[in-house]
Amino acid sequence: MNNRVIRKISRAEAELIRALGGLGVATIHEAQGRTGLMKPYLRPIYTGARLAGSAVTVSCHPGDNLMIHAAIEVCEPGDVLVVATTSESTDGMFGELLATSCRAHAIAGLVIDAGVRDVTDITAMEFPVWAKAISAQGTVKASPGSVNVDIVCAGALVHAGDVIVGDQDGVVVVRRPDAAEAAQLSAVRVEKEKWSRERLRAGELGLDFYNLRARLKELGVEYVDQ
Repeated sequence: MNNRVIRKISRAEAELIRALGGLGVATIHEAQGRTGLMKPYLRPIYTGARLAGSAVTVSCHPGDNLMIHAAIEVCEPGDVLVVATTSESTDGMFGELLATSCRAHAIAGLVIDAGVRDVTDITAMEFPVWAKAISAQGTVKASPGSVNVDIVCAGALVHAGDVIVGDQDGVVVVRRPDAAEAAQLSAVRVEKEKWSRERLRAGELGLDFYNLRARLKELGVEYVDQ
């Protein structure tokens, strides 16, 4: 594949991105058929980090952050950098200086299937980052890669312009053409969970209102008094 930087991509509507960001990773993942979830080793570098934006995808060589610099130029305000390497890496490919550059260009955050460093400084500026590892291992700027091509990040396929949502539960990808439906289904799920929460709070057993007693019987589970 030729290395290239694709300058223009299609993005979901800002209103849909805001709506998805308010719904949360777990709800979206369930609502869209338990798809799009990145592997759980990606963790936010500080408690309370949240993220929602359009993906600008970056394919890098391991230990080389050249293409992250190239990607920042083509980002629009509110975009999310989603970085994958061509083979496994835990090197600290993103640090405080790159975070400063991202802030200057109003980038919403970073998801990287590799390592980050300068975590104290990045946290102080409240720049949201989800990463595989924290490592002081330095990197170079020597190898070509691509921006805004399809990548696989932490096990999830990401197309440029897909909606990325991150919180303490992890990171989920919403296909751009499916964003409106995902937001609608997620909102329905939130309302359903409110109803379930009230019943549980009132003391009702999930065994009853989920009709799980019948399931237990069907599976051959017996109740025995000893």
